[in-house]
Amino acid sequence: MNSKRLSTYALAGAVLTLAVPTRFSAPAYPDTSAPAPGPEALAIGDSCVDCHARITPGIVEDWKVSRHATEKVSCHDCHGAGHDSMSDPEKARTVTPGTCQSCHEEQYAQFARSKHAYAWASFKAMPTTHWKPMELIDGMKGCGGCHKIGLKTDEEIEHLKEIGSGYGLASCDSCHTRHTFSVKEASEPEACASCHMGFDHPQWEMWKTSKHGVRHTLKRQGVLPETASAPTCQTCHMEGGNHEVMTAWGFLAVRTDGLAPYPGEDPDWWADRVTILQALGVLDPEGKPTARLDVVAGAEVARLTKASWDEQRARMVKACTECHSSKFAEGELAKGDQMIRHVDKLLAEAIRVVAGLYEDGILEKPDNYAYPFPDLLTFHDSPTPIENRLFNMHLKHRMRAFQGTFHANADYALWYGWSEMVQDLTEIKAMAEELRRNHGG
Repeated sequence: MNSKRLSTYALAGAVLTLAVPTRFSAPAYPDTSAPAPGPEALAIGDSCVDCHARITPGIVEDWKVSRHATEKVSCHDCHGAGHDSMSDPEKARTVTPGTCQSCHEEQYAQFARSKHAYAWASFKAMPTTHWKPMELIDGMKGCGGCHKIGLKTDEEIEHLKEIGSGYGLASCDSCHTRHTFSVKEASEPEACASCHMGFDHPQWEMWKTSKHGVRHTLKRQGVLPETASAPTCQTCHMEGGNHEVMTAWGFLAVRTDGLAPYPGEDPDWWADRVTILQALGVLDPEGKPTARLDVVAGAEVARLTKASWDEQRARMVKACTECHSSKFAEGELAKGDQMIRHVDKLLAEAIRVVAGLYEDGILEKPDNYAYPFPDLLTFHDSPTPIENRLFNMHLKHRMRAFQGTFHANADYALWYGWSEMVQDLTEIKAMAEELRRNHGG
């Protein structure tokens, strides 16, 4: 599918994109604010403490050292006054982002525009999410454990309560752990580590062993002075405490301009990206936009306009220039862009190899596939070994190659990323040849 043919569908793509935000916009949580605590409210809070000091002492101790306790924000203010004995815990009000919003309006507004706010919707939208054991999804022991930071509808919150997962739904406490709700805790890089690590997004490991992370460790140890520059996740991605966390490339490292090439981009790179968009299910095999475009656009996992990409790149350059010259910052970020170009070439070639097997009838279209074409978003539920290898190439090794470059970690970029992708492509070609031989026999 060439870029000229694809560009004829740009208008249709733009219409779909414009239709999405309302679907994924921040829920209008009911007003759960309470008036400033008076004597009665504080008395209720005291009775809560008396009981919970015996039943859940850790929660009480955390609250006692919190800013909430200092400011006399009682249990009543967040949980309501409905629950007052061991026989009626179900009457306690569920804490949602709207609860926090009643006092922290600016932070909530920033968060609602961030990638974090879309986390729940994006994970729920993956085509085979529901195939996993419930404990890994709504049970919060797998994807849901981190993606619960995202905003949810009232119906989703009620469902989670019914199945025993009605805790930690306020989003904010993913970083400001309840019941200390510490700004200091959320300002440390370790607050990011429990989610931004592992298989497909090892940013913690990359940062920790990068020059930035090493200097931060040495600064904590007193080897470097307090004035030494040692940027953390928050330094670069939450400058000045801004909760509107977003990156130029998004999770999928894909950019377009209304489903036309980003201005000035290499045509070969665009052709590779079209192939990747087809394998992501955003375009069909003919290059036409699909309903899945709604998901990608609405969940903010890619940048689909030049303006949105440029805005986020400008923010990152500004953050980098707190320590570096703008020329240096722009040059280093451009290296990350070019790494994406190189890994896209490898991935697109591998996708075309597998797509050829479908086209020639060697692989049969699974019932859950919309088209006879590899689907990267089925992840480990891919139906064949060769497609599972493609899944690892995309979600594990491609991620490490470009994320390692952006996080100044040469080892991740090369050995855990690029090198693995080269090996993946070699194996995929060999597997395809064997499948063709066996099919012919």
